[in-house]
Amino acid sequence: MAQAVEEWYKQMPIITRSYLTAAVVTTVGCSLEIISPYNLYLNPTLVVKQYQLWRLVTNFLYFRNMDLDFLFHMFFLARYCKLLEENSFRGKTADFLYMLLFGATVLTGIVLIGGTIPYLSVSLSQIIFLSNSLTFMMVYVWSKQNPYVHMSFLGLFTFTAAYLPWVLLGFSVLVGASPWGDLLGMIAGHAYYFLAFVYPRMTDRCPLKTPSFLKALFADEPVVIARPEDVRFAPAPFDEIHQD
Repeated sequence: MAQAVEEWYKQMPIITRSYLTAAVVTTVGCSLEIISPYNLYLNPTLVVKQYQLWRLVTNFLYFRNMDLDFLFHMFFLARYCKLLEENSFRGKTADFLYMLLFGATVLTGIVLIGGTIPYLSVSLSQIIFLSNSLTFMMVYVWSKQNPYVHMSFLGLFTFTAAYLPWVLLGFSVLVGASPWGDLLGMIAGHAYYFLAFVYPRMTDRCPLKTPSFLKALFADEPVVIARPEDVRFAPAPFDEIHQD
């Protein structure tokens, strides 16, 4: 059993493995009172006035209490983050990391700017950890890239992946959780999907180009498709070989 878990962990792509490890270590550390959540949460005043810049990162690593909600989000992180990195971003590790950075920036901006807007400030000011929102963003992007995949929710009913974010949002409301975290993840995910996939097809321009320094950190890996040994290609037609 332990060996199977170890193999599963080692086979994870680098960004997914790193984020999952950091999230588990941070959450477990807070549960054991080794780390204090008060040193991790997003506090604009402390970030700007006391230069506690690490809060811009650590608020994405803490998933609150180690309960059923924590297990759900670890499952979402391990599954959909892994699927995105292995499929849609296969051989493009820098692009995948840039997607996470873009999502984190959008989420942080929404909370900071929305906190100054009447009617929104009350709800958004209560969001001091954006880990759930970033995880939900990855679920949203995956669902947009795989809209026709058939899924089942707890064995109760089936649906296509295009409706997965809405099903999970409804479940959150049903169990009494605040929907704001999921909604923010959907907004960030839609912003990325539109700018990265829809807008370039409309205009032949891509506003989300991965910075060169990230490209230098993670060189694009060639995608190799294995061909079975018994597959042979037909020779070119005779008239294509002997042309006047």
